[in-house]
Amino acid sequence: MSSSIPSSATADPGDPHPSRGQMKLFLGYAAGVGKTYRMLEEAQQLQRQGKDIVVGYFEPHKRKDTIGRTEGLEMVPTKTINYRGVALQEMDTAAIETRRPALCVVDELAHTNVPGSERAKRWEDVQALLDAGIDVMTNMNIQHLESLNDQIFHITGVRVRETVPDWFVKSANEVVMVDATTGALLNRLKRGDIYAAEKAQKAMENFFKESNLTALRELALRQTAHELELREMAAIPEAAKESPAASPASQKQARDRILIYLTADPSTSMLIRRARRRADFLGADCFAVSVTPPPSGRHATAGTEAIEKHMSFAKNLHLETRRLEGNDAAETIVEFARKNQITQILLGRPKHRSWSRLLGTDLILRIVRKAKDIRVIIVADRQPQPQLKN
Repeated sequence: MSSSIPSSATADPGDPHPSRGQMKLFLGYAAGVGKTYRMLEEAQQLQRQGKDIVVGYFEPHKRKDTIGRTEGLEMVPTKTINYRGVALQEMDTAAIETRRPALCVVDELAHTNVPGSERAKRWEDVQALLDAGIDVMTNMNIQHLESLNDQIFHITGVRVRETVPDWFVKSANEVVMVDATTGALLNRLKRGDIYAAEKAQKAMENFFKESNLTALRELALRQTAHELELREMAAIPEAAKESPAASPASQKQARDRILIYLTADPSTSMLIRRARRRADFLGADCFAVSVTPPPSGRHATAGTEAIEKHMSFAKNLHLETRRLEGNDAAETIVEFARKNQITQILLGRPKHRSWSRLLGTDLILRIVRKAKDIRVIIVADRQPQPQLKN
């Protein structure tokens, strides 16, 4: 499944302001479905057609068939970075920019670079290549999408540490789902096509359980369909979108505006991810707000550092952030919501004290009472599903 776009023109090496390169993303649901193989196959085909292609980074994982797909492709040497006495290899983005190919193949988009690298994440290196006017083909698995982090944890019990922001995935000009049935993937794993025997057995007992793979595959298929829908909507002229003939659903989506309240609670990061995903699927604007008392207020501000961290996280996911002042958080939030035509307020479920509910001081209850004309959604933090033993 993929969305189609016209091929990009090759950037002029002499142009000091090249147009942004185009990105094609190969999306899978687990290691071994064939993302890298498919990507390299396409690179081989484009090279035969005369396109100037290099491989900026390739992770072989000792998979002979995939390694064979690199034959004849120009490989840009990696850069060695010494970290704690160990020499590690990273993609040499500067060397690729100097070489200026028409297209660069980059494996494992979600990779975290070694400390001391120019950029923290490989997706940031890819962004630099795109800004330089170089087209990129790259790949990732669905579990690395930032907004799904809590859902993946709920399904698998594994907290994925390497993530890619949703806005960067949405910036791809084309998304291709590389699919394989869970049965076929497990057969590859058993044959040793993905990992060595010992590692394969451990994988099947943990992340590669059939129930996990089935859920991940469904997420990947749903995400790819959503990306395709977004691109189809983007291709519709604005006049047609605003036409009275437009569907009621599309008109409703255009009016949706979401607000989330940032606190020092660790679950706020979950709330931010959930809001980002909800906003994407509704086509809604999303505001992330914090509330602090004015300088003359008597109340001390607690957890400022944690709130600032959450504010930064929300900005990284391209949510609009606001710092509001007010002694009454509920009143301040609802007032902002009304002024900004908010249709939905998302709040994290805190660890309540029973007396706060009885006295009417519970923030959620007070917001619900004040925002009678606004939908208030209480979002619970997901916990991993209990794993059934065979």
